[in-house]
Amino acid sequence: MRLAPAGKREWGGGGLLLVLLVAACWLVIPVDWANWLVTAVAVVMWLSMAWFFRDPNRPIPAGTHAGDLLSPADGRISAIERCDHHEAIDGPAMVIRIFLSVLNVHVNRVPCDLEVRGTVYKPGKYLDARTAESARVNESMLVQASRFDGLAMGIRQVSGAIARRIVCPVEPGQQFAQGERYGMIKFGSTTELILPEDCGAVVRVDVGTCVRGGRTVLAHVPPQD
Repeated sequence: MRLAPAGKREWGGGGLLLVLLVAACWLVIPVDWANWLVTAVAVVMWLSMAWFFRDPNRPIPAGTHAGDLLSPADGRISAIERCDHHEAIDGPAMVIRIFLSVLNVHVNRVPCDLEVRGTVYKPGKYLDARTAESARVNESMLVQASRFDGLAMGIRQVSGAIARRIVCPVEPGQQFAQGERYGMIKFGSTTELILPEDCGAVVRVDVGTCVRGGRTVLAHVPPQD
């Protein structure tokens, strides 16, 4: 199982601390069953951490059509909204929001071949990511991007009550292939795909649909003239 490099501090450093703890227990505690219990607990803790930071390979699904936009995250569709203005595309927009629980893969992927135009980081609160208010006031990182035919879009990572670190090491001008990893959010959180309202998008999911990053088609947007 591949582990996300962005989690080295957690699964790497945490694993080292657990090894030291177990070694100290075996040196200090004279009771074998107690040492085995501590060892078992430490192994379960590390495996749980590693499971959170898993980073599976996700080949693009066979039959993906030109114009298909894949989900940027694993999770469940929590909202499909329209707004009069969104800074991601500087105009009216449609937002497809995905809630990620602590059980989901938290690596983020790009929905299509694109180029990064810029990033906008906003500090904020850490409300429960399941609430609608969290999407407005929580810490966030917006990636402003363009499909190679000129379609503007945004991918926004939003922190949750547990998530306290957004990882997004991208720069303007950087190009990504569809489904490629570009960042992650550590622990429960939200990821949004923002599209222009008038781009002719056909949404392929509903609120409550479970999606997989780099696999599930969220919407189809025909090539722009």
